[in-house]
Amino acid sequence: MTTPAADRQLIGTRRIHIADAIFRTSLHAAGALVVIVLVSILAIMFMGGKQAFDVFGLGFIWGMEWNPVTQVYGALPAITGTLVTSGLALLIAWPIGFGIAYFLTETCPQSLRTPLGVAIELLAAVPSIVYGMWGFFVLAPFMSEHVQPWLTQTFLWIPPIGDSFFWFTAPPIGVGMLTAALILAIMILPFIAATTRDVLLSTPQLLKDGAYAMGATRWEALTGVVIPAVRGSLFGAVFLGLGRALGETMAVVFVIGNAIRMPDSLMAPSATIASVVANSFPEAEPGTLDLAVLLGLGFVLFVVSFGVLAIARFLLRQERMS
Repeated sequence: MTTPAADRQLIGTRRIHIADAIFRTSLHAAGALVVIVLVSILAIMFMGGKQAFDVFGLGFIWGMEWNPVTQVYGALPAITGTLVTSGLALLIAWPIGFGIAYFLTETCPQSLRTPLGVAIELLAAVPSIVYGMWGFFVLAPFMSEHVQPWLTQTFLWIPPIGDSFFWFTAPPIGVGMLTAALILAIMILPFIAATTRDVLLSTPQLLKDGAYAMGATRWEALTGVVIPAVRGSLFGAVFLGLGRALGETMAVVFVIGNAIRMPDSLMAPSATIASVVANSFPEAEPGTLDLAVLLGLGFVLFVVSFGVLAIARFLLRQERMS
């Protein structure tokens, strides 16, 4: 026969088990919800764009012609514009973001670290359409009057190699892939800087103190101790910015020129997948090939973004195993 104290203890133990079961079930449900939403989006985009793949086959992905009049669509110009602008933005933003993060964590006066850190993070709160308007009315004229003519004169002596989009000679109209890349670089800069700052702050202080005690300079401590200790997380910060750049829409629409053709210069107008969808979606009617093509482009963008993140995860895993 049990005592009242033992009964109360048994009831309390059962309540704990029930609470644990409910908590565990809630976590599983939350994880399953994420997977369900992800798969649903992928399925909807694929089924909506299936007509485009039925008409053009896999040639839809590497087709170069985009002509709504003749109902001929190829996604390669938009895919190229997306990858080039995002890659250029990453090349511009990552060194600057890393420098800002290192300055805030190592060399910035203590009284300025918090205000400057908050200011950097506030850049992420600026709406993308504001960046686009600033890029169109301020950056594009500056590029047209100063930057693009200088680039053309500087690289004029380099003979063109086919239709390579790395050719810098083009009419200085201001809008184009280079301008879009600069806008994207500004937009992803706060994400990279804030994430990198948090990563650098997570570096054990004993490691840095040991490096300085052995006579290492700041550069030697950074390259020999800090970066090797957190390089996996730094790599994640880079791909966080890349993921934001791949899907950006409104800011790019303002400054890329929206010419759906294979680019022959970094300064030439082009288009990204997101800008093509944003410009063409209002005119696409349900059940038409036009709408199917746009949904197919969305599916391609989803796959490209997923592929980039999968590669990042694979490289991070290889690094942890090494």
